[in-house]
Amino acid sequence: RETLLGKRVDYSGRSVIVVGPLLSLHQCGLPREIAIELFQTFVIRGLIRQDVAFNTGIAKSKIREKEPIVWEILQEVMQGHPVLLNRAPTLHRLGIQAFQPILVEGRAICLHPLVCKGFNADFDGDQMA
Repeated sequence: RETLLGKRVDYSGRSVIVVGPLLSLHQCGLPREIAIELFQTFVIRGLIRQDVAFNTGIAKSKIREKEPIVWEILQEVMQGHPVLLNRAPTLHRLGIQAFQPILVEGRAICLHPLVCKGFNADFDGDQMA
C-alpha cells in the first residue's frame, strides 16, 4: 500500500467496472485503450523485433493507426504480464489483486462477480484503477 497508493504512477488507468460472468476468477477484461497504454513499450519492442517497424517513431504511428499486427502483438504480450487492480479505499490486502488481462471492447473494466467481495465492489458505477 505504501509504495503504490498515494503517489502518481506511470502505467496506470482508471475505469468503471462492469460484470463479466464469462471470465474466470483469475481474469479481468481490460479495455483496448487502457491495454495499449499499459503495454505500449512491450508492443513497440515486439513491432521492432518482427521488423514491422524500424524505430520507435514508426512503431508509435502503427499503434496510433491501430493496425491488426498491433493487436496480435498486444495479445502475446498480455499473456505473461498480470495486471494489478485496486479499488479505493484499500483497507486490507484484498483491496489490490492481480489478474490475467483479457482484451475487451468498450471502455469499462470487466470483473467476475465472485471476486468483488474482496474489493467491496459492486456494479453501480464503482471505479477501479
